[in-house]
Amino acid sequence: MRIGLYPGTFDPITLGHIDIIRRASPMVDRLVIGVAINRDKVPLFSLEERLQMIEAECSKLSSELGIEIIAHPFENLLIDCARDVGARIIFRGLRAVADFEYEFQMVGMNRQLDESIETVFLMADAKHQAIASKLVKEIARLGGDVSKFVTPLINREIRNRFKKAE
Repeated sequence: MRIGLYPGTFDPITLGHIDIIRRASPMVDRLVIGVAINRDKVPLFSLEERLQMIEAECSKLSSELGIEIIAHPFENLLIDCARDVGARIIFRGLRAVADFEYEFQMVGMNRQLDESIETVFLMADAKHQAIASKLVKEIARLGGDVSKFVTPLINREIRNRFKKAE
């Protein structure tokens, strides 16, 4: 079984993330969405909320694409997470040159840790290149419309979160 890992914080999952999931899916039999726990960041959504949103969005995709897509939280090294879930491929989405520079360093380090696990870069679709979870949260926090960047479900969750903060 070909297993791939697509890691990130997904705070929240965006249309850009979903685009990468769609495009990675034909390359594997199972796609694991690795939801990173980063103690240095304060996410807008809890780990449980992020997992629920990812599972809701990916259950639709899983049926549509005919592939198993699961969410898996992790707090260890990315390469260890890949080993834990049996992934031989790590998928990374790239939006711009700055993303590539960072990712290039990460691949070099990961290859030193385990050269049997490959990293595949997928360029973001042009219509999704500007989407970043951080910017989506900032726009929403300031009262802007983020419906072009997230699914209706995620849009509702974001709006509800900022209503509670008022």
